[in-house]
Amino acid sequence: MGQLKYKGYIGSVEYSEEDNCLYGKVLGMNKDLISYEGDTVDDLKKDFEGAIDDYLASCKDRGVEPRKPFSGKLNLRMSSELHSRVAAIAANTGTTINDFINRAITKELEHGCAM
Repeated sequence: MGQLKYKGYIGSVEYSEEDNCLYGKVLGMNKDLISYEGDTVDDLKKDFEGAIDDYLASCKDRGVEPRKPFSGKLNLRMSSELHSRVAAIAANTGTTINDFINRAITKELEHGCAM
């Protein structure tokens, strides 16, 4: 699956064999659906950017704040043993569990995955 990026929004790129077209939706928008389609990658990108621009204009016209694609809140589940280890290390280093996990994820992203 590919991705499109525009004005801080990320959209998926999918292919419909049945309709013989490309399509997608903006990721991380739990309450607002922003979708788009096109016959070529250029068409898809143009429709994606137009959908974002239309969404932002609609929010402005209605006087509402546009939703951010991701809230920044994440409900994380882990074993009680791992939770205990994280809490102990965070306490020993004078930080919070939240800060410890954020640093660990950031470090992993810098050294592991490319996005």
